[in-house]
Amino acid sequence: MARERETVWAATRRYEAWVKTCGVTVAAGFAEKHRRMTKTPFAFLRGSFYRWVDVWRAACPDLARAPQVLGVGDLHIENFGTWRDADGRLVWGVNDFDETARMPYTLDLVRLATSALLVQRDGGLELHPGQICSAILQGYGDALAVGGHAFVLEERHADLRALALSADREPVAFWNKLTALPSAPAPPQVRSMLSRHLPAPRLALRIAQRTAGVGSLGRPRLVALAAWNGGLVAREAKALLPSAYDWALNRPLKPPRGAHLVAAAVRCQDPTYRIDRAAGRDWVVRRLAPHCSRIELSELPGRRDETALLKAMGAETANLHLASRAAIPAVRADLARRRGRWLQAAGETMMAATLEDWEDWCR
Repeated sequence: MARERETVWAATRRYEAWVKTCGVTVAAGFAEKHRRMTKTPFAFLRGSFYRWVDVWRAACPDLARAPQVLGVGDLHIENFGTWRDADGRLVWGVNDFDETARMPYTLDLVRLATSALLVQRDGGLELHPGQICSAILQGYGDALAVGGHAFVLEERHADLRALALSADREPVAFWNKLTALPSAPAPPQVRSMLSRHLPAPRLALRIAQRTAGVGSLGRPRLVALAAWNGGLVAREAKALLPSAYDWALNRPLKPPRGAHLVAAAVRCQDPTYRIDRAAGRDWVVRRLAPHCSRIELSELPGRRDETALLKAMGAETANLHLASRAAIPAVRADLARRRGRWLQAAGETMMAATLEDWEDWCR
């Protein structure tokens, strides 16, 4: 057990040392991430994608040889949210692409299933493990078969719309939380970049430091807040790095590829989502608003159709993989040959590995 404990911490030290060489760290950010990773196995999963890559390849070698696509990488059941498209419609889907890289299509599916199994273990989902994995796989396969479909929450997807408009995302509470954020210094280039992304030029703005997520803690996350036409507006800029997937495999590090995935996927685009460059590094910039943000598990209503939600998550994963159009015939063929409860078996294998790492981490 001591050797495993050293391996987890060694991987963490090595990864965070590399992040520091990129010059994008925030004081005390890693300490906060370490603290959050002790809370639950799910939080540990969210904060340790760099660790997941090696463990998954060793634990699921057949799946690691599956056809490759441009994948999300750090996919989990809290990596979904809503935004407004160019026509003002409410859209639902994956909203974090920090770890996008070329990888086996199976990685996203197994990581999504593992995250759901960890949440189910702690009482956050009522479905049984077999039902969880079957719903994800059915949604994925059905979407691949029809070429995908965007999740526009207007006349369709009433269940997802109810989740997106739940009381916990109420506008007053949302803006109170954002305006309470402490002010933070920002390099002039970053301030100018955020100003350019606001809906009108030369708005008086305040820059605040925001703490969110787990895996990105330690990197700058700045928010520009401004008043415009009788209400508040906000834009967030988060520093980007090359994917931890490429880092873990010692592959040549490439610039962030989330924008490439989003542009080619089957979805209605968020017109405010941009990759911009300032102060010598890449930033992902997006609008923050009451219904333009990630949906946390705590925000989901107590009564919900979990099967429909997990099917939608599987389908949205397929929407993104369909960006790699040349690889889809091979993906479909590989998926067709996998029989039995392969996703459940892989998810349970990775859940056990994650729990072992988490226990070592907490000790």
